[in-house]
Amino acid sequence: MNRLILYFLVFLSLPAFSQEKEDFNILLIHVDDLGSTDLGVFGSDFYDTPNLDRLAAEGMLFTQSYSAAAICSPSRAALLTGKYPARTGITDWIRAKFQGGSGMALPTDLEENDGQKLRTPKNQGFLPLEEVTLAERLKEYGYTNLHVGKWHLGEEGNHPEDQGFDVNIGGNDLGQPPSYFDPYLAKNASKDYVLKNVPPRKEGEFLTDREGDEIVNFIQNQQERFFIHWAPYAVHTPIMGPSDLVDKYKAKTPGIQKNPTYAALVENLDQNVGKVLKELDRLGLRENTLIIFTSDNGGLIGNPQNPVTINLGLRSYKGYPYEGGIRIPTIVRWPFKVAAGEVSATPIMTMDWIPTILDYLGEPELEGFDGQSLRAVLENPEEEVGRDLFWHFPHYRTPDVVPYSIVRSGDYKMIHYFDGSEAELYDLSNDPLEEKNLAKQLPFIASQLKTKLENWWKETDARLPEVK
Repeated sequence: MNRLILYFLVFLSLPAFSQEKEDFNILLIHVDDLGSTDLGVFGSDFYDTPNLDRLAAEGMLFTQSYSAAAICSPSRAALLTGKYPARTGITDWIRAKFQGGSGMALPTDLEENDGQKLRTPKNQGFLPLEEVTLAERLKEYGYTNLHVGKWHLGEEGNHPEDQGFDVNIGGNDLGQPPSYFDPYLAKNASKDYVLKNVPPRKEGEFLTDREGDEIVNFIQNQQERFFIHWAPYAVHTPIMGPSDLVDKYKAKTPGIQKNPTYAALVENLDQNVGKVLKELDRLGLRENTLIIFTSDNGGLIGNPQNPVTINLGLRSYKGYPYEGGIRIPTIVRWPFKVAAGEVSATPIMTMDWIPTILDYLGEPELEGFDGQSLRAVLENPEEEVGRDLFWHFPHYRTPDVVPYSIVRSGDYKMIHYFDGSEAELYDLSNDPLEEKNLAKQLPFIASQLKTKLENWWKETDARLPEVK
């Protein structure tokens, strides 16, 4: 009898995986510029992130998660639409209006780029209202939708409340806060710099603390299921942190990662994630809330002499086509639905989250997305998603970043440069630091991948640079 009782208890403790539609809340945390190893559970040698480390222990951690781009706006559009940046035309970061934002760019618009050999496509300056966002899709399922933090997908008329969100706290065309301290204004800043719907509350209050409080207040006042798109302005520049945490890290022995102010910014983010998780627990919403934690691109280097962060074990940083620019930390938790304490090495990408969520909602039609549902992987980490992944950046950035496209097929990754520079081919399984270019050694594979890129350009109607 005791053995039967034991078997019964074990059965009850197993994840209740089901292909039926679910009724659940969603907390999607899309951090800005968080590097692939900026959390303790992902290998940081300096930053303390106990709440996120615990979230990973209670959920699934992805070691080969990719952003849709090496910079922010394209990834943010991809997250909300489920489409590749090449398909939406948002392939570069969108400048705020006080930075000379260009608005709508026609497919035929090209920039001359003085001193460069290529004319490059102008970037689409906002997310068109015709695009159906995740928030708009969830409205059809009865969700109340909250956006908190960074938007950076258009000016007035293209803000979160125009694209499916019931409440918008902080989202406008700004790509970063003028300051992380209340009243969140830079010295001599114009009104253009004001974060939307974030009036001053307590002088000196830290912005991420304010975001966490707004989310807790929202959760406390919800009677129906909700979707929270939390896009923290952290950990983007300006690099600032609460003074007590900055002092903590100044006194701490540094690792390879060593910037104390950035470390404070990361830990403060972790504290606020913990604050929101605690409130979900207090309200009995833990088991009924799908949490997705991810980033919009790789970590930022900033000043090489005093780097913002180091993407340990990967090459390069935000803005570059290497793994340090596009590999991101990702955690998913949903008790009794997502396998807990597991690690998945299957490559995933930003666009996968819409079809995944809709799959759990029982949506019968998952076509029309460039991403794929990860439900099978979340329920069994041994599952793999078999497909090629692509990136498209047809712009100049810094002097050492020229227009490129990338394809990853299996373990092979090829970077194609539109200016005629030699392609780069890497075997990521044996060379994660991308140190050995195999393009000449494996010309047949390089040719195959170039063909895949060409077919993908046609499929997505990608705008390509032209030689002058």
